[in-house]
Amino acid sequence: MVKSLILVSHGLFCEELKKSTEMIMGPQEDIHTVALLPEEGPEDFQRKFEETIAHLDDFVVFADLLGGTPANVVSRKIIEGQSFHLYAGMNMPMIIGYLNGVLLGEEVDYVEFGATNIQHVNDLLISSDDEDE
Repeated sequence: MVKSLILVSHGLFCEELKKSTEMIMGPQEDIHTVALLPEEGPEDFQRKFEETIAHLDDFVVFADLLGGTPANVVSRKIIEGQSFHLYAGMNMPMIIGYLNGVLLGEEVDYVEFGATNIQHVNDLLISSDDEDE
């Protein structure tokens, strides 16, 4: 049994994030996307999410935004008793951390991994310049 990752988002963000990750990590058959399109409502998104999870035994969900429709619809599944983990605020470092964890068979703290990979590059450059002097 392979653990799957489901990316959910407003618009095509989840699909494009998967494509961008695949540029770095190669094709990812166990990453699925569920996009809430502008012409859709919560019921449409819920139907698509349920169709996606219907064939999955074990999965984790990364959502784009806490409090947004995709995260709220998925949250209701947890409230109703389904057992899986949901993280909001997804970014590419989280996905790469997830994939590395799968490859190495290690647990990853996705919140920490995503947050610690946010850097203010200017500060890094200034720090690097100070060390060179």
